[in-house]
Amino acid sequence: MHHPSPPFDAPAARRLRLGLGMAPDHVAYGLRAQYGLLVGPETVAAWERGTLAPSERELTALAGVLWCSPADLIAVASTLREHRMAHGLSVEELARLVGVAAHAYRRMEDEGRWRGTERQTAALAEVLGLGPRALITATGGDERLAELLRDAVTTRWQAYVKPVARMLPVSRRVVEPVLARMHAEYHARMAATSSWGASGSTGDEGRAYLDSVNDHFWAAVEP
Repeated sequence: MHHPSPPFDAPAARRLRLGLGMAPDHVAYGLRAQYGLLVGPETVAAWERGTLAPSERELTALAGVLWCSPADLIAVASTLREHRMAHGLSVEELARLVGVAAHAYRRMEDEGRWRGTERQTAALAEVLGLGPRALITATGGDERLAELLRDAVTTRWQAYVKPVARMLPVSRRVVEPVLARMHAEYHARMAATSSWGASGSTGDEGRAYLDSVNDHFWAAVEP
């Protein structure tokens, strides 16, 4: 399966190379001599310009040549694969650390959908250093969370405390007041805009709130 290149931090790569007093030729030589990668200096320069991005193997090797962590060369990690790469772990290593069969983990990473148990999820968060929000994004749960939150704020929020809490490494005692507050905020916006009907803005505030419902939730849970 073809994987997209990770979000490579080109300026960081250039800065690290210059800090070591190396030219692109030196980097290319290191990649070839230490890792067996046939990468020319023109490719190294293209990486640093942002016109090309290294593959996972190339990025890991580049980090070795530049004496840095792969995380230093990744702009913003968001997927499971990117977080794994940032920690310099192979599929097999991460799978072993979280207690998942390597082939099963690889499939979940390829599909962008985590299906581990509660214990495995806790281990994943610990190994990759993921907070609740980063964990939900990395495991492909953002849209499902948004669906639950939209239903919670527009209908009876009490019915969604348990489903939301089940998705997160956050207790129901934290989730309950947050959903109650969001429900009140949403309906306050709808009540306010309903009096502006003549101006054609009815419902705009409510729709905007629903569009950013995850942001409102995390702002309350992770202030």
